[in-house]
Amino acid sequence: MPEAAATADAAATRAGAGDRTTRGAAIASLGVALPRRSVPNAPIAERLGVDDHWIVKRIGVRERRMVEPDERLTDLALTASRHALQRAAVPASEVDLILVGTFTQDEILPNAAPLVAGELGATRAGGVDLGAACMGFISGLAFGAAQIEARRADVVLVVGAEALTRWVDPDDRRTAALIGDGAGAAVMTAVDPPGRIGPCVLRADDSSREIVYMTRDEMLLRMEGQATFVAAVEKLSEVTLQAVTEAGLTLDEIDVFAYHQANVRITRAVGRRLGLDGDRVIDCIERFGNTSAASIPLALEWALRHGRLHDGDKVLLSAIGAGFTWGAVVVEWGNGDG
Repeated sequence: MPEAAATADAAATRAGAGDRTTRGAAIASLGVALPRRSVPNAPIAERLGVDDHWIVKRIGVRERRMVEPDERLTDLALTASRHALQRAAVPASEVDLILVGTFTQDEILPNAAPLVAGELGATRAGGVDLGAACMGFISGLAFGAAQIEARRADVVLVVGAEALTRWVDPDDRRTAALIGDGAGAAVMTAVDPPGRIGPCVLRADDSSREIVYMTRDEMLLRMEGQATFVAAVEKLSEVTLQAVTEAGLTLDEIDVFAYHQANVRITRAVGRRLGLDGDRVIDCIERFGNTSAASIPLALEWALRHGRLHDGDKVLLSAIGAGFTWGAVVVEWGNGDG
C-alpha cells in the first residue's frame, strides 16, 4: 500500500496536483544519428545517366547517408534519443512520452515508439508513432508541447527518423538522388514562464494523392517534382507568415529559419518570396539529402555545429509532407538555463 500511495502521489505531482494553469515547454537538447555509409553523387549519377552537376543544380545534394541491410530505423532513433537525453542530463526513466515521427519503421507492427521506449528503459513512458511524413517532427513538437503545457507530462522525447532509401526506386530520377536516411531527437521539458514554444500552426489536405505517394502494391516513393515544388513554396510561405503573426512577431524578428530540407530550389524560392536574408535560412541539404521527418532536427544540429544557432534565438520551424501535411512554429531556442 505505501508503494501504491507513493505512485499516486507522483502521478498527482506530474498532473499539477490540481493546478490547472498552463505552463511553458522548451527544447532542452538535441541528438542526431546517421547511417554509417555516405554515398556521393557519382554512383547515383552514373546509374541515372546524368552527371554530378545535374544533381547539384536540380536538388542541391552532394552526398547522403544510406542505411545498410543490418541497420535498423529503431537503432538510429535510439542513438539520437540517447544523445539528446545525455545532453539534457535527463534519465530515460523520467521520460513521460515518446513521439516518433516516421513512416519507414522497421516493421508494420510494432511501431517504432514502443521499441525505442523499451530499449531506452523508459519504463513509465507512453509511445506513439506519428504518420505525418516530413511533418512528423514538427507535429511531435506541437503535441509534446501541449502535453507539457497542460501538465499531463513533464518530459517528452520527440524523434524524427527515416530509413526511406529502402523505399526508393534507384532508377527514378525524381527521387533516387534526393533521398537520405537519418534521425534526430529533442528532449522537451517544462519551463516557467511559458512562451518558448509559440502557437503551432498545423494544416492538412488530400491534394498530394497523385503528387507524393507510396502505394501498398508497389511500396516505392513516387513524387511529381514540379507539382511538389509549386505546392511546397506556396504552403511553406503561407504557413510561415501565419506562425510568425500568431507568435506576435515579424519576419525581421526571426533569427533563424529552419525549413524541411526538401530540395534546395524549394528552400531558396520560399526565401525569395518572403524576402529573407540567405544567412538566416538554414541550407544543409547538400550533406544529408531529403531525410523526411529527420530533416528539421538534422538541420538544427547542423546550425548549432556551425555557429548559426544560439540560446535565445527565435527560430521558425516549418515543413511540408505528403498528404499534404504542413505547418510551422516559432521556437525560442534553449530552455532558459543558459
